[in-house]
Amino acid sequence: MQSIFGTDGIRGKFDIEISSSLAFKVGYALGMTRINDNRPILIGRDTRLSGELLLEALKKGLNSANKEIIDIGICPTPAVSFLVKELNLSCGIMISASHNPPEYNGIKIFDQFGKKLNKGEETILEEYIKSLNKEIHANQYSMRNRVQLELLDLYENQLIKSAGNTNLTGMKIILDTCHGSATSCAENIFRKLGANIKVINSTADGSKINVKCGSTDLKPLKKAIREYDADMGFSFDGDADRVIGVDSLGNILDGDHILFLWGRELMNEKNLNKNILITTEMANLGFENCWKDIGGIFYRTSVGDKFIYEEIQKRKSDLGGEQSGHILSKFNDYCGDGIFTAIQISKYCKNKGISLNTWLKSSFSAFPQTLTNISLPNNLKNLNEVLKNKINSSVEKKLEEIAEPCRIYVRESGTEPLVRILVEAEHKKLVDSCSMEITRDIETILLK
Repeated sequence: MQSIFGTDGIRGKFDIEISSSLAFKVGYALGMTRINDNRPILIGRDTRLSGELLLEALKKGLNSANKEIIDIGICPTPAVSFLVKELNLSCGIMISASHNPPEYNGIKIFDQFGKKLNKGEETILEEYIKSLNKEIHANQYSMRNRVQLELLDLYENQLIKSAGNTNLTGMKIILDTCHGSATSCAENIFRKLGANIKVINSTADGSKINVKCGSTDLKPLKKAIREYDADMGFSFDGDADRVIGVDSLGNILDGDHILFLWGRELMNEKNLNKNILITTEMANLGFENCWKDIGGIFYRTSVGDKFIYEEIQKRKSDLGGEQSGHILSKFNDYCGDGIFTAIQISKYCKNKGISLNTWLKSSFSAFPQTLTNISLPNNLKNLNEVLKNKINSSVEKKLEEIAEPCRIYVRESGTEPLVRILVEAEHKKLVDSCSMEITRDIETILLK
């Protein structure tokens, strides 16, 4: 049976892959597997319309396991991670589907240290969930639920402190909060840091979250930067754990450029252990080559921040992340936090006395990349080994036909029923033709 956990918690379309019934069982199982821990469990959520339904179901499940709940309302995912540690709580839950469209939702679970559950912990929880009787009902005797929205102030304050003695006075910055979690605090934080701020997509509207806005669609941010004549802008995803930047001329600062520029600063400061960066298979080859050219060490992992964190621990690295803008650093205990990352980028620009455009010009030259998504046919929940072998054979055959260096990376999405195809080479013409051909081949394989 397919696991209910993907690359980042439990996720799917509401009332199809993820339902109130499942949320109740998750809450109950989580409470029962922490039967000897009497500390409260923290819950936050993004703005999705289904979030309140899942919240109530989780509360009922946790209450049935005799657990006390602290509800902090709409907040960024990293706020849950931070507050679990800060308040010495049992664990935390975030209800969010991150960058996915409004019809999706998800459940992310954090342990007592504010870290996402590892594979072993997920397996224990999943086995408990699957063992539950379908007729299990909520107990009403222990409705110990507290709503404490003010706790978000603690999270905001630690982000403001992360700027140190730097203030952002004189910097004109656009924030695209994409109708999601960042609407709860991002504007307030940047204003307190002194920046001249304009916020777009600023309403907490779960029907619009990630729709033609946010880190997956930068057109609104680029338009606002031009109209406002801003120095830079930052676009967050639905739960604000990732960010993409844009400079004054519309050039994109993605996760690869963030890692390179920030990593280079830390390298020069002698503050990057062994000059190691950790990233994923999606990272640009131009990034890898340039990092190695300046004396850095480069490791790739599978896509997903939990895999990056595992490699960071293994290599004793200080910095890692994904091209999508999910960055993990030692400076906030390896918690992926888009607002924190945006503050650090702004701080470096202010302290160096340069624009983001100037800083970005000093980054690596990216190889052309094309990322194509193919929807899985309705009869397929996921790729079986036969299909994976056929796809791998097709990729190997295609690479054998190409004389110059070319990279093709195919993976199954951990959050949506999609196959993602990345093609990368030094010349765009080859990227375009190869992408079209391999996409066609894989579509044929999936439809047979």
